[in-house]
Amino acid sequence: MGSLKGRTALVTGAGRGIGRAIANRLAADGALVAVHYGNDDASARATVEEIRAAGGRAFTVRAPLGAPDDVAALYDVFDAGLGELGEPAVLDVLVNNAGFNVRGEVTDVTPHDFDRLMAVHAKAPLFLVQQGLPRFREGGRIVNISSACTRVAMPTSLAYSMAKAALDALTRTLAKDLGPRQITVNSVAPGFVKTDLNQRRWATPEGEAAHAQRSVFGRMGRTADVADIVAFLASDDSRWVTGQCIDASGGTGL
Repeated sequence: MGSLKGRTALVTGAGRGIGRAIANRLAADGALVAVHYGNDDASARATVEEIRAAGGRAFTVRAPLGAPDDVAALYDVFDAGLGELGEPAVLDVLVNNAGFNVRGEVTDVTPHDFDRLMAVHAKAPLFLVQQGLPRFREGGRIVNISSACTRVAMPTSLAYSMAKAALDALTRTLAKDLGPRQITVNSVAPGFVKTDLNQRRWATPEGEAAHAQRSVFGRMGRTADVADIVAFLASDDSRWVTGQCIDASGGTGL
């Protein structure tokens, strides 16, 4: 507790699911957390309320990704939010978590869906880093939320898998590029996690059991399982780890 005191974190897609768990955990560790979201005001406010109720600090940042000038708009709101709190426009931890899936095999993928997936999962993280660099303090942390589907073939999520693979490539390249500034860059790759994303796939006991069997632990992942790994990568304890993709799938596909 308190390992991130005095630091500012930005978590994209933090209104729900894994992003909310990450925001809560980083705030519990002492960070001031910018809770980014696209359109769901109520969910983002709920995340901030949870953090404040637990004694943490947070504020919302509304900026739909995939829209024109999305990153510039996001940082305008981010800087303004920090200013309202009397904080400098600096950044110590960036978690690129925002995302969605459009299921489809090779015969189903459309150019529109492909472009949307790449825009949010690969393009936005790149330019969030690029435009965030002037704000980053030395020794910062960048954590990209990838997916086990870059390691385990998922034909029904082809375009999503490709977008996440691009994110992993970004991780490795940025790690080398930003090393001189002591900024670490890593990916975390969850497997099947119980959130409302793709909830219909495990809405029944049978569906959940089928997905749980993919893990060597015989259960589905929990959002805290991923958030705890991100918290390590955001901390000083991870200072000698960079350019890595940490599998957080509970051994799925072993």
